[in-house]
Amino acid sequence: MSVRLQKVLAAAGLGSRRACEEMIREGRVTVDGRTATIGMSVDAATQLIRLDGARVKAAETPVYIAVYKPVGVLSSTVSQGGKPTILDVVDVPKRLFPVGRLDVDSEGLVLLTNDGELTQALTHPRYGKEKEYRVLLDQPPAPEQLNRWRDGVRLSDGTRALAASVRPEGSGAWLRVVMRQGRKRQIRDTARVLGLSVRRLIRIRIGSLHLGDLKPGEWRALHADEVRSLREGEAQGPRPLRLRRGGRGMEGRG
Repeated sequence: MSVRLQKVLAAAGLGSRRACEEMIREGRVTVDGRTATIGMSVDAATQLIRLDGARVKAAETPVYIAVYKPVGVLSSTVSQGGKPTILDVVDVPKRLFPVGRLDVDSEGLVLLTNDGELTQALTHPRYGKEKEYRVLLDQPPAPEQLNRWRDGVRLSDGTRALAASVRPEGSGAWLRVVMRQGRKRQIRDTARVLGLSVRRLIRIRIGSLHLGDLKPGEWRALHADEVRSLREGEAQGPRPLRLRRGGRGMEGRG
């Protein structure tokens, strides 16, 4: 059966469909010895597909893992400056990729998967998937600062942040921030523009997937209904967990 080449590459865990399209454009992919082109369809069962000269294996069984990324860990598959990566936290013999990024000073929910289709659905701007954060500022924000944050400010790179849902947690310096946009260090940049500083930033939700009871360095496999909910975009609360510490995984109850 013929399928679009970028879909075959994404299903093989080589990245999102968008990233795989870029690989094809760069001339890194060949089919039966010929350089591939955007839009072509292939039969992965009968044709020889290579990326950078290495044969592309058949699609692996999809894996979905929720991780609490600690501060100081890169949400990347490649270390920089000797810093640990998110793959150092999760000990599984699979080639996985993080869905979206958290900067090294931030913590909280990261989804690891080899499902390129789901990665595309959760990260591409046109889908506008919500991400929710708990943010501790250096001081309680004034009402006018909150209103400007909600309306969207002009960031340091000249772009304008989209409107966001921002509400205080009590009368202190903690906020809940929900965004459909995810520019690099956007929350920290927005706070800085408003004369505030972020002391702690925790991502607690990606779409319908919640951080739940995970603690820094803990992880668990997603349940089938959670994966289904992520695909369908249906809101679904966190499921009670039975945790196993020590980096080996966690299980849900029921």
